[in-house]
Amino acid sequence: MQATLKSTVRFEGQGLHSGVQTVMSVHPAAAGFGIWFRRTDVTDRDPMIPALYDAVEHKPLCTRIVNNDGVEVQTIEHIMAALIGCGIRNALIELDNVEVPIMDGCADTFVRAIVAKGVQKQAAPVHAIEILAPVRVSDDQGAWAELSPASSLQIDFQIEFDDAAIGAQKKSLNMANGTFVRELSDSRTFCRKSDIDAMHAQGLALGGTYSNAVVVDGADVLSPGGLRHDDEAVRHKMLDALGDLALAGAPILGRYTGMRAGHALTNRLLRQLFATPSAFRIVTCSESQLAHLPGVGVDHTDLVATA
Repeated sequence: MQATLKSTVRFEGQGLHSGVQTVMSVHPAAAGFGIWFRRTDVTDRDPMIPALYDAVEHKPLCTRIVNNDGVEVQTIEHIMAALIGCGIRNALIELDNVEVPIMDGCADTFVRAIVAKGVQKQAAPVHAIEILAPVRVSDDQGAWAELSPASSLQIDFQIEFDDAAIGAQKKSLNMANGTFVRELSDSRTFCRKSDIDAMHAQGLALGGTYSNAVVVDGADVLSPGGLRHDDEAVRHKMLDALGDLALAGAPILGRYTGMRAGHALTNRLLRQLFATPSAFRIVTCSESQLAHLPGVGVDHTDLVATA
């Protein structure tokens, strides 16, 4: 069955890239509604923006969606991952500014609030995207992303950084049930200290602090408390991937493989998938398939202690 929140949850915080202060509320929604964002500060244009892959317009280092009137919301990947990772298919997300609050740089705050409010099952079937044949995209830097057949959503990811605090990391997870909440939701966004000035020059990371991102410098982790996981960086990339894959508009039954992939490549992958009708089909989930979707059955026992 589809699911929504039992009641509204509210968040307030600073945007990672814009630096703006935002109040955001996530409301229950009817079966079949999907996930939409609404800009409450916009009154002269359509304030509604669908959380779908074809609404994405490229912006470095985050996922931004834009409607036909040019109204946008950015850095949606963490709240999208939290919703899908908790099994939420229908929600209205209202915010009074351009960017989703970064909170502490991961999805943990969102997940805990959703679990505390509870998930409401809805009397409507879940339709999923079953991958039938491999689809791959790549860039000129050797990064690539692929979707291939699998019976449930699996994410394989590999990264490589010169900084010894990150280095080469790889991880594979079946995202069934509470895997996202237990394994990925508390892993924070990260950057290299050497990149901060360049990001500021591009108007990025204006709200970044050592409290909402893991900052590394060579072999050193500069953020207080260090890492939550030895492989926190690759875990966060998997978190981002789940949030970006949620923009398919339905759960994916297939394997996502990312090699140094980012938001733009994952969006290109979804666009390539839907441009290749022979590579997928829409199915109504059976009971066994439902039991293996991300977030099914998540409760407070899945929450992990964070620093």
